Amino acid sequence: MSKEQKGRSIHELEKIANDIRLDLVKMLEQAGSGHSAGPLGLADIFTALYFNLLKHDPDNPDWPERDILVLSNGHCVPIRYATMAQAGYFDKIELKTLREFGSRLQGHPERKKLPGMETTSGPLGSGLSQAAGMALGLRMDNAQHRWVYVVLSDGEQDEGNTWEAAMLASKYKLNNIIAITDRNNIQIDGPTESVMPLENLRDKWEAFGWHVIEIDGNNIEAVIDACNMAKAIVEKPVMIIAHTIPGKGVSFMEYDFHWHGMPPNHEQAVKALKELRTLGGKIRSEHE
Repeated sequence: MSKEQKGRSIHELEKIANDIRLDLVKMLEQAGSGHSAGPLGLADIFTALYFNLLKHDPDNPDWPERDILVLSNGHCVPIRYATMAQAGYFDKIELKTLREFGSRLQGHPERKKLPGMETTSGPLGSGLSQAAGMALGLRMDNAQHRWVYVVLSDGEQDEGNTWEAAMLASKYKLNNIIAITDRNNIQIDGPTESVMPLENLRDKWEAFGWHVIEIDGNNIEAVIDACNMAKAIVEKPVMIIAHTIPGKGVSFMEYDFHWHGMPPNHEQAVKALKELRTLGGKIRSEHE
């Protein structure tokens, strides 16, 4: 992590995650297009990564000692943009340019446009292959102190490319990969288990030679603990199956696959922002 990120309490991290969700809703409403459910569900994981786990430097995005973060499910990139802005990679005002023509913040990430973005991702299923190649390269360079994190969706594991990468990572015992599956059980056409059943997902990954950890992906402390545990596994790559709530924090979005690829309109955004500011009505909002 960067020096500025050290020593934050779980409570502080939870506050950051909520602030990121607020920015996310605003930018999606401004864009008038984009994905809501997945990014909201991933806010806690990305907060844990950028504000506790990753070695990174917003002032020097290409720092040679940095850890690498690959986002395989590129359509969820709004959460990465919002988190990077929160971490200081660029001014938050730029979040308003999401999906605009010529913006650095496109609907899918472009590596050469935004410093700190490690890969370009559009086609689903390719992120784990990219991460495996990077991890193998780091091993060849004897960079044992650097880690490759890769976040992938559950739905994209319908893609065969994912399992080719799983076999390669297992064959070469790439224990410098920490993969995180966003297990939110939805994809664009409906529940994952209706579209193409994935269960028993843990058994699948274990059969492919991975060490598997299952957690509540909306529990920041659990995310941090799991990633730190993964670093102690020396003979296998690690898959963290993070069970998340799609649309987390916005009651009318939670668990509803229709929000997979839909942004809020103005009325919906106002309602969502009020829920987030009041933590679902638990506190009184200064905006009321």
